[in-house]
Amino acid sequence: MDERKVQNEFTLKDQTVENFRPIKVIVVGAGLCGILAAIRIPERMRNVELIVYEKSEKVGGVWWLSKYPGVACDVPSHSYQYSFAPNPNWSDLYAPGSEIQQYFEGVAKRFGAMRFIKTNHKVEHAEWNDSEKKWKVKIRNLVTDEEINDESDIFITARGQLSEPSWPDIPGFESFKGKVMHSGQWDDTYDFRNKKIGVIGNGSSAIQIIPQLQKVQGTTLTCFMRSPTWISPSFGDVAMEALGLDPTATAFTPEQKAAFTSDPEEYLRIRKVFEDDGNLIQDTTILSHPTQVAFQTLFRENMQKKLASRPDLASLLIPSFAPGCRRVTPGRGFLESLQEPNVTVVSSPISSITPTGITSASSDKYDFDVLICATGFRVASSPQFPILGRNALPLSTRWSEHPSTYLSVAVDQFPNLFFMFGPNSAIGFGSLTKILEGQADYIFKLVRKLQKEDYASMEPLPERVKDFEEYVDTYFRNTVYMDQCNSWYKSKDGKKVVGLWPGSTLHALEALRAPRWEDWKYEVVGGKEGRKKNALSWLGNGRSVTQDKGGGDPSWYLNVDEIEVPIDGRPEENQKYRNRPWGY
Repeated sequence: MDERKVQNEFTLKDQTVENFRPIKVIVVGAGLCGILAAIRIPERMRNVELIVYEKSEKVGGVWWLSKYPGVACDVPSHSYQYSFAPNPNWSDLYAPGSEIQQYFEGVAKRFGAMRFIKTNHKVEHAEWNDSEKKWKVKIRNLVTDEEINDESDIFITARGQLSEPSWPDIPGFESFKGKVMHSGQWDDTYDFRNKKIGVIGNGSSAIQIIPQLQKVQGTTLTCFMRSPTWISPSFGDVAMEALGLDPTATAFTPEQKAAFTSDPEEYLRIRKVFEDDGNLIQDTTILSHPTQVAFQTLFRENMQKKLASRPDLASLLIPSFAPGCRRVTPGRGFLESLQEPNVTVVSSPISSITPTGITSASSDKYDFDVLICATGFRVASSPQFPILGRNALPLSTRWSEHPSTYLSVAVDQFPNLFFMFGPNSAIGFGSLTKILEGQADYIFKLVRKLQKEDYASMEPLPERVKDFEEYVDTYFRNTVYMDQCNSWYKSKDGKKVVGLWPGSTLHALEALRAPRWEDWKYEVVGGKEGRKKNALSWLGNGRSVTQDKGGGDPSWYLNVDEIEVPIDGRPEENQKYRNRPWGY
């Protein structure tokens, strides 16, 4: 009898304890998160077959799709980049959208992510097969129109919150005979010269679009703005002043970029000034906090000053709700453009759209050559393609009232489904890219556990999903985000914040540092070839991969960092150890 045989026919798995069993991961979307997945997974895991499906012809997500005039980062570019791929060559503190897309594409190429990405491939259907413990996925090749059937152990949606345009639901919208475009589906071949333009919406994209179209030869703009909005000073002003730079001179000179490149330590110092500034303004989001009240006063005075000659616009645009309830936008040149003679602002709601234009609720009629829909994206909803979990439950049904998750990364009844930049994962202040990096690292720890410990599936306990929802609701109760405004941060009924993480970026990084495995339920991979199912079969054959030729360093434990010994009588030196986050 084989020496490895034990009672009840259990046999050891002929694998090292690291147990890099083959698994397959499918990721949807090649924007910021999908590119990150295509870098991190092969970097941190072995024996993983990875494929990233992207419906567009280029990577970059929203930065490839959004090509409208004036599209740019509205936070400092130095805070909108991967922490591991700093870019010293940003042309401007607020880089244009095309440059941001080029940055992400360049990072994807430099770190080898492109080999896993299939562009022009649109995921159309995904369903969990419980008997096989696999995700069955249907994909459409948008070049050949071929339908592709694929399957994976893990299914990750990285489509982002700003990927699916939300078109206005207005009677007669389909009847308009002129040109129609959305800020997220822009036709950059269209000639706007001498056109009558109708702009619907006054969110972040409209605030960037209007000043640019106002300058085009012969244009007249009619801007339909049903809601007030805060226009703030530029987000990087305080940091620029702290660095001794002129906040109005946001373009970087060749000399500055050369200095950033040649002195990485100085560039890191500059990056930290911007990061610190963004991370330390949480009090501005707490209703009635003195800092929040001071910000509101500052914003109001700034808007009143710029609209001094147009009190009608001031009364229309300056909100009564707190700054941050809707996304705050700097909007350089926006208020000034609204006061130009070729721009008209209409506050009356739109009652209908006709073949030639728009009819307002006050019965005024406006004819246009082109309608610009700056109406945002489908955020508080499941992806447009069906995702079916256990017992063919649609995610759209599970989220029919509002999205709910566990720590923004997963939901019960949908095994091995993980969300990157899903519900409650954006941030109202601080670094978005870093919070998404933390979220990605957390998900990849889950995937590694499935692989190493021979689990066929895992999903969060339903009671933990409910607990997180309760936590989210309680945290936001006294914040500006629940003030009286319409916002993409909120659920359809406006009663819940579903777009933002309930806390700061630093709070999220700590919360996602190490999974609470007790919050999950698991299914063990079934026994094969007569081997009895054993939850500890992943312990393998008693060997480590580092003992095999080419498998690694067999004395790796001697190379780990030593514990740093505090210096007696040198409290200033010891302080640096006390300032480190727990867990390092």
